[in-house]
Amino acid sequence: MTKGSALIIGVGPGLGLALAEAFARDGHPVALFGRDAARLDKYASELNAEGRTARAYSVDAADPEGLEAALKRAADEFGSPEVLVYNAALMSPDTPTELDAREFAHTLAVNVTGAVVAARTVLPLLRDGRGSLLFTGGGLALDPSPEYTSLSVSKASLRAYVQSLHKQQQGSDVHVTTVTVGGSIGGDNPRFSPDKLAAAYLNLHQQPQDEWQAELLYT
Repeated sequence: MTKGSALIIGVGPGLGLALAEAFARDGHPVALFGRDAARLDKYASELNAEGRTARAYSVDAADPEGLEAALKRAADEFGSPEVLVYNAALMSPDTPTELDAREFAHTLAVNVTGAVVAARTVLPLLRDGRGSLLFTGGGLALDPSPEYTSLSVSKASLRAYVQSLHKQQQGSDVHVTTVTVGGSIGGDNPRFSPDKLAAAYLNLHQQPQDEWQAELLYT
């Protein structure tokens, strides 16, 4: 049976690209979403050269209308999706007493509101009403940092949203999970290499339904 597409939002040179590669090599057509059109085109071309199916969609996750339109366009071009991965994030240092209101709002727009828009858009498009909605969380949701306040608040908010969505979708054929990454992606610990993390996302998508969970604590 032909696999449905995987929509990967937030594709850059680290985890985002590894996610696109993992799902493409598993047989899913992949749609790559991000702001850097040239970089996305390069990644899609490389995957296509391997015999995979990939397309690039340049969009800002902070633009709700643009993100919704891009996701629907990908569904039109690839057919009904099977997987959504929301990996977009802004990670700027800031403190509780020095937050700039506009920058804080923009961070939340990328890190949280974009995830809400993506989920709301993709849910009714899922192939046969079944599939996986996977979100990249972070350990700052559990242990906030005063040096990365907006990121901490964002990850806590995203975690709450995804767990709420998971509860709403229980009993359906939609697997909703956040991957709470408790380490530095691409750092010295090989467990947190982008490829190994991407394999964990793919494994979540392939889990039997009786093993579905609201959160994977990846530590």
